Amino acid sequence: MAATVGAPAPPFTLLAPDKSEVSLDDLKGKNALVVFIPFAFSGICTGELCAIRDSLSALNDLDTQVVAITCQTFFTNGAWSEKEGFTFPVLADYWPHGEVSKAYGVFNDAVGVANRYTFVLDAEGIVREIINTDSLGEGREFSAYTEALARLS
Repeated sequence: MAATVGAPAPPFTLLAPDKSEVSLDDLKGKNALVVFIPFAFSGICTGELCAIRDSLSALNDLDTQVVAITCQTFFTNGAWSEKEGFTFPVLADYWPHGEVSKAYGVFNDAVGVANRYTFVLDAEGIVREIINTDSLGEGREFSAYTEALARLS
């Protein structure tokens, strides 16, 4: 069953680039953005995560933490994170391939990646908003995140 507004977010435990495990339970206690990204090192995906990186102070002011999730390995995510200076975890939904993306209802079977979806969670892990685009070739606007988080206050 896909993640839906008003319901608890599906649980997950995934590897970060440093091989540590990050779970949904680790996000509880603060608001969270769970950002699904199709491709590491691609222009649109890099632009989206760099916008988050560059505006982390605004998200911190809204008592929010961020995790990004790709269907790529933690090695790939680690190289990408290091190159771009991401200070939030970029988690690997690599094996079983796309299992978390499928649980959230965002896996693209035709391409084998996650579609561009962000789940805005409250401090209890309840999905409060879903921000997405209809195309792998179209990025999400950062302002949609701060607007959704402001509505949680």
